Amino acid sequence: MDAILKSDTLLIQVTNEKAMKLLLDLEELSLIKVLKKNVQSKPNVAEKYAGKLPADIGDELQEHITKSRDAPDRDI
Repeated sequence: MDAILKSDTLLIQVTNEKAMKLLLDLEELSLIKVLKKNVQSKPNVAEKYAGKLPADIGDELQEHITKSRDAPDRDI
């Protein structure tokens, strides 16, 4: 494992309340700095909406999108 430099930033997931208390104690001792609390990673769009539409409706929607992109521009 490579040595961690003084200025390295690490992303960690706290899985225990006691661990968070330890981190805050280390911050109080000026050994670390907690940059953000309660940061949640955002799922990508594919993961977020996977399986939300039935396949047949999804296919119809995709076909409609493709047709609308290929259609000539119309003045309204």
